[in-house]
Amino acid sequence: MRDLLKKRILFFGGKGGVGKTTCASALALAAAKTGKRVLLVSTDPAHSTSDIFERLFSREEAEVYPGIVGIEIDADFEARRYIETVKNQIAKLFSPSVLKEAERQIELVSTMPGVEEVALFDRMGDLIVRCADSYDLIIFDTAPTGHTMRLLRMPELMSSWIEALSKRRKNLITLNRTLEREGSGEPDLILTTLERRKEKLELVRARLMQHNFTGFVLVLVPVRLPIEESARAAGTLRDSNVNVCGIIVNRILPENLNGSFYEARRKQEQIYSEEIRRRFAEYPSIWIRQFETDIYGIKNLERLSEMLAGPNDGAPLG
Repeated sequence: MRDLLKKRILFFGGKGGVGKTTCASALALAAAKTGKRVLLVSTDPAHSTSDIFERLFSREEAEVYPGIVGIEIDADFEARRYIETVKNQIAKLFSPSVLKEAERQIELVSTMPGVEEVALFDRMGDLIVRCADSYDLIIFDTAPTGHTMRLLRMPELMSSWIEALSKRRKNLITLNRTLEREGSGEPDLILTTLERRKEKLELVRARLMQHNFTGFVLVLVPVRLPIEESARAAGTLRDSNVNVCGIIVNRILPENLNGSFYEARRKQEQIYSEEIRRRFAEYPSIWIRQFETDIYGIKNLERLSEMLAGPNDGAPLG
């Protein structure tokens, strides 16, 4: 799992409540201790990173620990900012006679499902493009798996949509110039905006699929639902050509627990652990025992970071 620190972008994902925020934060700490400059980005609505570091993460980049810059992306805020950006763009593109109606339509669109995801991905894309050369490692602590899978498919979906809009715009430009018999010779602002957006999406998509650059870490616990959700996520990522570079199996029961309850839980855990080893055999893995206390604060986080960055033979650590 030391190879994780060789990546430039890492996504941590998994079912809600499995410890992905803790693991993402611990790896950020491990990377910082090797001298890397790390950007830790929380896209999870729960925003637990502030609690773990005992430092307030904000919407803007700010150092939360030597070598670690943190940022929390607020999907609702990003959606509002995204809509305002679109309004500002159309104000430059449309005549006053149609601007009011265009803005009304945009307000209607802003309430539709999926707008927050588009805005969230737009912000993540900005960070990927703008910050990749400013940091040695960018770590995204993502929302629960299903939401993240939709986000990672966004470049493909939006590229197709923008391509269709560009094609229609080109046809309209050709028709107008035919009717006018000659063109103005000036670039079309709408088409230029669409083409720039497509270029950005293609760059983000290329970086997401660049296996030596980007990786996805699945965090799960030895319980039925997280196993199934992680297996589906691994398949979706594989189909999208996104590199799954490892799994973290979290909260393994300590060996020194006694009693019939723990014996029953341990038997079930052994069955699920064998299933995990079989179904995720192609991925490097690290197994972490349940800690005796909650993990928050740098001291506890350091303990986990040493486990994630150190050698592991598949036996539970901790």
